[in-house]
Amino acid sequence: MPTESLASTGTPRPSLFQRWSDGLTGWALVGPGALLILIFGGLPVLMSLTLSFQKSDLLTADAPWVGFENYRKLATDPLFVEAIKHTLVYTALFVPGTMLVGLLVAVAMNRSLRFISAYRSAAYLTMAVSTISQGIIFMWLTDQNYGLVNAALNTVGIESQPFLSSPSQALYVIVAMTIWGWTGFAVIIYLAALQAVPVELHEAAAVDGASRLTRFRTITVPLLGPANLFLLVWLSINALQLFDEVYLTTRGGPLRATSVIVYYLWDQAFVQFNAGYAAAMAYALFVVVVIITALQFRITRKSVHNA
Repeated sequence: MPTESLASTGTPRPSLFQRWSDGLTGWALVGPGALLILIFGGLPVLMSLTLSFQKSDLLTADAPWVGFENYRKLATDPLFVEAIKHTLVYTALFVPGTMLVGLLVAVAMNRSLRFISAYRSAAYLTMAVSTISQGIIFMWLTDQNYGLVNAALNTVGIESQPFLSSPSQALYVIVAMTIWGWTGFAVIIYLAALQAVPVELHEAAAVDGASRLTRFRTITVPLLGPANLFLLVWLSINALQLFDEVYLTTRGGPLRATSVIVYYLWDQAFVQFNAGYAAAMAYALFVVVVIITALQFRITRKSVHNA
């Protein structure tokens, strides 16, 4: 059946003036916000890109052009290589740990129970706690002299541990702290995905004799693909940009055991005043984040099934 024209339906076609007027009105509404984003977002990005090709201490106006010297220095800086290793170890533990704990809690919350809303709110409560508060809580819990964790260890005959004061333990304490802090976010994502799984599929599989574990493995897990991909990408990006928790609890120590990329970047820019080198480091990290994100999308694309 041919499509009726606007004229035949009685709907007047907007005039050229009206279309221009609507467009100008739209730009007038978004213009101030777009201008602010451009000034305070886009302009600093371009300025920092220029800075990465200069030698600057942020204190003097003299900033000689050094080309790619700052980028070449990254490959020969042992402290930067060390920070990369710490960041990769942290990411490899934090991302799957948060996803696993979040999934287990979400599965436990995905049922009809009395006061289930209160339980779900409690699970999300960790996201309402600021990073500063999280750091203070874990510094108190893991204190070697009066921390509750060491008090619990002492009751079972284990001597007190230095935790954040130990080069071999501090990074893993930060992993545990951030997993605790991000679990609520993962729970919400997984809970929404679980509730979108069609009940009919589970009912049909149950009639065929499939156990609860089999139904979860063959039905639920494949349909969690979009949630898995979102969390994988989002948590990886956040892990590669770890800073607040390290700055608050260990300041990169002890013995640089928790010096990650962004903390080392901050140290170079605002403690050592090597701003040009820090800017180059920031852009190298940006490229790495883009590459890792693209690889994650490419590798996991085939395993993602939409419900």
